[in-house]
Amino acid sequence: MKKTASALLAFALFTGILSAAQYRKHRVNPYPISATKFKLLDANGNTIRTVDLTGKDFIVVSVREPGSDGQMYAVDRDGTIWWHGLISSGAGGGKLVKKNGKLVPVGGHETNSNIFHILAKRRFHMSQTHPDPSGVNNMDFELLFTQDGQALHLGNTAAMSHGCIHVGRQDISSLFKWAHVGMPVVVMRGHYKQFLKQEVDQFIEDLHQYNAATGSHK
Repeated sequence: MKKTASALLAFALFTGILSAAQYRKHRVNPYPISATKFKLLDANGNTIRTVDLTGKDFIVVSVREPGSDGQMYAVDRDGTIWWHGLISSGAGGGKLVKKNGKLVPVGGHETNSNIFHILAKRRFHMSQTHPDPSGVNNMDFELLFTQDGQALHLGNTAAMSHGCIHVGRQDISSLFKWAHVGMPVVVMRGHYKQFLKQEVDQFIEDLHQYNAATGSHK
């Protein structure tokens, strides 16, 4: 597990800037009821269904918006969060409007929320929709999870995106090596960090018990 003071400071500054932004309600949002179980809620907060990812390796992204963590979490098949890191996600400004009886997103670049799966894994990649004028790849370490091009990839975690998840170099390098095509990617609005805190608290408690049993000292 990795946590740095500089990352926390950057997160605080960034979320302060975002507090003035407007974000639309999404048609589907996963709500965690445990480290591995999620309720899928509609735009009105009604439960669509419950998904249990126990026994699978998966990625959780809590987007970089007010009320969410701005973090990605790598979760192994027994529910242990073995890595986490700062991310940035899509810029706000969009809304959902009804067209022909369906909710359709209009404007903004918010990252879609739902439970997706990795569709492609590319070490070197340039965005076709938003290519970099310099000619330098801008989506390296790409883990594509939607058909319209949203992906986790190497990017500036201090800048909002067109919908992709920007991940820092050290974090995306480890995540890319571990991830595989077909792996679930949970993109959510809300908090997941409570499960990381539970792990840390349990580790501290186990350490205290071990020290007491063995007579060890810190």
